[in-house]
Amino acid sequence: MYVYDEYDQRIVEDRVKQFRDQTRRYLNGELSGDEFRPLRLQNGLYIQRYAPMLRIAVPYGLLASRQVRKLAQIARDYDKGYAHISTRQNVQFNWPDLEDVPEILAELASVQLHSIQTSGNCVRNTTTDQFAGVARDELIDPRPWCEIIRQWSTFHPEFCQLPRKFKIAVNGAGNDRAAIEVHDIGLEAVHNAAGELGFRVLVGGGLGRTPMVGSFINEFLPWQHLLSYLDAILRVYNRYGRRDNKFKARIKILVKALGAEAFAEKVNAEFAHLKDGPTTLTEAEVERVARHFVDPAYLALVDLDDELSRLDNEHPGFARWRSRNTTPHKKAGYVAVTLSLKPTGTAPGDVSDKQLDAIADLADRYSFGEVRNSHFQNIILADVEQRRLFELWGELRELGFATPNVGLLTDIICCPGGDFCSLANAKSIPVAEAIQRRFDDLDYLFDLGEIDLNISGCMNACGHHHVGHIGILGVDKKGQEFYQVSLGGHSGRDARLAQILGPSFAQDDMADVIEKIIAVYVEQRHADELFIDTYQRIGIDPFKERVYAANH
Repeated sequence: MYVYDEYDQRIVEDRVKQFRDQTRRYLNGELSGDEFRPLRLQNGLYIQRYAPMLRIAVPYGLLASRQVRKLAQIARDYDKGYAHISTRQNVQFNWPDLEDVPEILAELASVQLHSIQTSGNCVRNTTTDQFAGVARDELIDPRPWCEIIRQWSTFHPEFCQLPRKFKIAVNGAGNDRAAIEVHDIGLEAVHNAAGELGFRVLVGGGLGRTPMVGSFINEFLPWQHLLSYLDAILRVYNRYGRRDNKFKARIKILVKALGAEAFAEKVNAEFAHLKDGPTTLTEAEVERVARHFVDPAYLALVDLDDELSRLDNEHPGFARWRSRNTTPHKKAGYVAVTLSLKPTGTAPGDVSDKQLDAIADLADRYSFGEVRNSHFQNIILADVEQRRLFELWGELRELGFATPNVGLLTDIICCPGGDFCSLANAKSIPVAEAIQRRFDDLDYLFDLGEIDLNISGCMNACGHHHVGHIGILGVDKKGQEFYQVSLGGHSGRDARLAQILGPSFAQDDMADVIEKIIAVYVEQRHADELFIDTYQRIGIDPFKERVYAANH
């Protein structure tokens, strides 16, 4: 993983000193709330419903074990003993005291972490596939390119006050696990007919109040021009993006207003001034960054299919866990293991300080000292030897990480909702728990197969409800919390936005509503047909008829 040089470290430490003085001045009454607000947002500090929330940047979701231990210590010393994994692969603390935040930032800087550009109208954390570097279907490792984008975008003077926040995702694999089509900019690695590396470039995707799937405006951008072309896109957005209405300020609104073709023309005109300029990437620069992402010291192993099958037969629980929570690896004899943070009764994505310490220990012993956060709010050990899988499974069971539900209905993406967030219209966590408790039969869950259920407490869509196979949105109806259901969303390749089912429901009805939706799927599916495929085949009407029939 990327390691700071002296320059990087000085930048982060100087920012800590700067914010320490700004916080002191605010607490002493020398800065007003309005003056302090942009300063704290530049450092990832929000004022939520009950306490500040501090968002920690985790570039492309990658953490070293020493960093995980530091997060555990911060959770113990400055929070209420836990942290939250966000859908942007970051980490959030929900209960820090304002006066402690400079100390937290200093602690983070000691292990090369920070909270810079996790908020505000700037380029946020660049995200990618949680299996980057180890996936069998990978064309290129996207992590060096994410790091190049991070270094270019951090403190970029031209893009620190954009019309609105800005999000970039990079995919280097055959399957899109980074959801690039619903980002402000999505980048997909491709090779042209000559075998040269480049990127397909998408703009104008995004969720929130006005969800949109983006448009590809460049089918092959040579890698050398990546930063210059991104610069051109952001310059066009900075120039023409609306600043008079924050609800219409995202780049997706601009792309839709101009049309993708006209927007691309403006980008190309700007790019003509930037091409072959100082931001042109060289082989030496790419190699400098790529050296931080070389393969660890893999052993020369063979796949243990027969041995693992024997263990599956002897231990059905192990077989279930292995089928859902492990992913094939590019190296023989290894797998990637997903630690589920979705046991019933735990807020999705929450992890305690003791669990964080345990994860760091597991990373050191099983996975070369590294872990990854996924935008599905789980944690991954990417390099586990197959011969140690059974041993690891035993430890994960004791720690609460072995729930075999990855990709299933109870592997719910869920924002903190009204329990924490001051923007939320409704609570998210109790709805997630009610659904998990209703579907706590693992045999039934496995029979249902893969279903993405995403919950957001408001239209900001932090829970990505628009691209869930089943999406739930908290809405306010005359001061009461209600929930709108949508169906048919998909965040991977050829992304689709979900369709609203109909009028909203009370919180107490939500588990029943989901049960009725699932019942229609079970009755209508063909053999081995997944929920999303059944929905695409039969449409929304059978679900709507079943859900609303009993309410009249």
